[in-house]
Amino acid sequence: MRVHLKTLGCRLNEAELESWSREFQQRGIQPSSDPGHADLLVINTCAVTEEAVRKSRKLLRRAQRDNPAAKLVISGCYASLNPEQAADLGVDLLIPNSDKERLVDIVIQELQLPTMPAAAMEADAYSLLGNNRQRAFIKVQDGCRYRCSYCIVTLARGEERSKPLPEILHEIRHQRQQGIQEVVLAGVHLGGYGSDNDSSLKTLVEEVLEHTDMPRIRLGSLEPWDLPEDFWHLFENPRLMPHLHLPMQSGANSVLRRMSRRCRTEEFLALAQSARKQIADFNITTDIIVGFPGETEEEWRQTLDFVEQAAFGHVHIFAFSPRSGTKAAGLANPVSREIKRQRSEQLHRLAEKSRRAVIEQQLGKTVAVLVEGGKPVSENGQRLWTGYTPNYLRVQFASEQFLENRIVPVTLEQNSNNTLLASVVENRQKPAIL
Repeated sequence: MRVHLKTLGCRLNEAELESWSREFQQRGIQPSSDPGHADLLVINTCAVTEEAVRKSRKLLRRAQRDNPAAKLVISGCYASLNPEQAADLGVDLLIPNSDKERLVDIVIQELQLPTMPAAAMEADAYSLLGNNRQRAFIKVQDGCRYRCSYCIVTLARGEERSKPLPEILHEIRHQRQQGIQEVVLAGVHLGGYGSDNDSSLKTLVEEVLEHTDMPRIRLGSLEPWDLPEDFWHLFENPRLMPHLHLPMQSGANSVLRRMSRRCRTEEFLALAQSARKQIADFNITTDIIVGFPGETEEEWRQTLDFVEQAAFGHVHIFAFSPRSGTKAAGLANPVSREIKRQRSEQLHRLAEKSRRAVIEQQLGKTVAVLVEGGKPVSENGQRLWTGYTPNYLRVQFASEQFLENRIVPVTLEQNSNNTLLASVVENRQKPAIL
């Protein structure tokens, strides 16, 4: 038996697919990169926007057209929110988000698939991460207790559920054995980890740092209001990378109230100041939604002022798009497409200026870069390598050594189109390459 796995949407969906890939292999079902040669197709759908729904439906139709003989299994947010629509597309099995953790067992049982002992398969013979075997996303939590007015995902994912700590530690150790150098702890509401098992995100990070030897630990997207005052001391451990993605969505408190967001701009700025005061070179990135219903010129000006003060290393910019089923889809005073375009361009310019300032503050420093890949640039064997600093800034440097999936000390020398150009630190004893 061969299974082809495909996903749309968020990093959490990718983490789920990677987990299913390992589980199918353990049951003797070989993952395949070619859907045309698979006996089973498993698609993890997305529904965060109307466009994501359209893409999910298109992917399902294409899967049936390209391999009509294969069994088709779907899960994910589109399948959970629109099970009748999805079923009408001719799928063989629909598994809602609430049963995702048992997907492999359910598929094998319901479709009566043949399996073989795990020992008959080569461990991790195939990975959905493909060539990117330096970093793995570890799903530690699912569901969300909050109901932001623009978000459909909390409805699709359901109540908060935290993965037991022993399972998380086991998965991280397994990834380390496979050569992974960095893991990202991810969840729909990551800051809510432990709400259902008398634990917390802080406790989780402490346990991961103490009981695994993973060289680099990152945290996925976190709501700003979830960070306790004593959280920053965790970054005293150099294995916890000094970068957080804290989605703010707007810089106007009145807009944040319409979004049902729980953080205010002055609170965020104080949080950012505290983090940077305690943690050297701490990088904060964010999300901003442009043109939320009713957004006035004054509210937009407040957002620009906020972004400038916050000094973000990167801003993910989204033009508001109404998602049916959310409160925001029915709000009055929609912003025109032209105004959203103008504001998006304005914010892009400001975000680039902020990113450039963050990058240039790093020039002259020596940092450890996790090398993700490289390409030949000369006939003498020299390659141009790329990777990321601990605070998640992209770096390029040249070297004749083969450095993929190594942690390499480099000196940051120049900013080129928001990529840091660097040189490998030459150690007269031995290069400090992990």
